[in-house]
Amino acid sequence: DIDHLNQRVQKELVEWLNWLKADIGFDGWRFDFAKGYSADVAKIYIDRSEPSFAVAEIWTSLAYGGDGKPNLNQDQHRQELVNWVDKVGGKGPATTFDFTTKGILNVAVEGELWRLRGTDGKAPGMIGWWPAKAVTFVDNHDTGSTQHMWPFPSDRVMQGYAYILTHPGTPCIFYDHFFDWGLKEEIDRLVSVRTRHGIHSESKLQIIEADADLYLAEIDGKVIVKLGPRYDVGNLIPGGFKVAAHGNDYAVW
Repeated sequence: DIDHLNQRVQKELVEWLNWLKADIGFDGWRFDFAKGYSADVAKIYIDRSEPSFAVAEIWTSLAYGGDGKPNLNQDQHRQELVNWVDKVGGKGPATTFDFTTKGILNVAVEGELWRLRGTDGKAPGMIGWWPAKAVTFVDNHDTGSTQHMWPFPSDRVMQGYAYILTHPGTPCIFYDHFFDWGLKEEIDRLVSVRTRHGIHSESKLQIIEADADLYLAEIDGKVIVKLGPRYDVGNLIPGGFKVAAHGNDYAVW
């Protein structure tokens, strides 16, 4: 264990970070197991090394009901993420992985897409509150891959990417999915839609429908995404929109 309150430890870690920046060329940090030390300590490392980007892994359990599924309201969970960024410095480069969105998406794509509209009508994860500071993901080396600790439903992974790659927040793509699962072309197509239409971390999200078998949302008035098996949604798509990407139970206009 590292004593992050030890001033010598702090000094040497800051020197190492600045060496990584100046000599090696890294310009961003990922804070592993960030709940293992205070946000005040993380703030020291960020302030004294000045990365262009920093993201923290704060992985805590969602609130679950008696049925073993996440509660609809996960405000306390996402508040923890928001609090960390606040303490480290909301105007700086600090962000957190949006574990709230990950946990809700895991369950929502299994026929419970109504979960993707929070009680306030916005996205139910951190992206619903502070999207500029939320790094969205479908799986990572802990949740998926060989560790398989909290994996996304494997047959619905592309629904997850259709969501995070069209929505606000800063999405990241899992190496395994892109290079090992044969999903490169489909993911590329969604990335292209995001880039072409300038969707960004603070894009405006309007949720049109969130039912068990259908989630439909419009982003920045430019992109519409559909998740779920419901096929006949033509009456909900405004004129002028054309399909730009589609796959198993998802489509993007």
